Amino acid sequence: MKPKKEFDYFDRPETIKKLWVLLYATCALTVVLELFMHKHPHFGFDGFFAFHAILGFVACAVLILFSKAIGLVLKVKEDYYDK
Repeated sequence: MKPKKEFDYFDRPETIKKLWVLLYATCALTVVLELFMHKHPHFGFDGFFAFHAILGFVACAVLILFSKAIGLVLKVKEDYYDK
């Protein structure tokens, strides 16, 4: 196994800052572009401004919380393999 380099590309602080700026810019762009799109809502409530952005955020948060909860159930004891 070769040793890990001290800093990979994604470990650099300037790269991390660029990635955060890119994420924020992409999120802002998708919300701004929604102002210029003609919507075809199927249920009525999905025609609200930024509905899909909010839905995506809530779905992601629910998945994270669900995975943390199921991790508590599936976790094994530290000495499981020491028997």
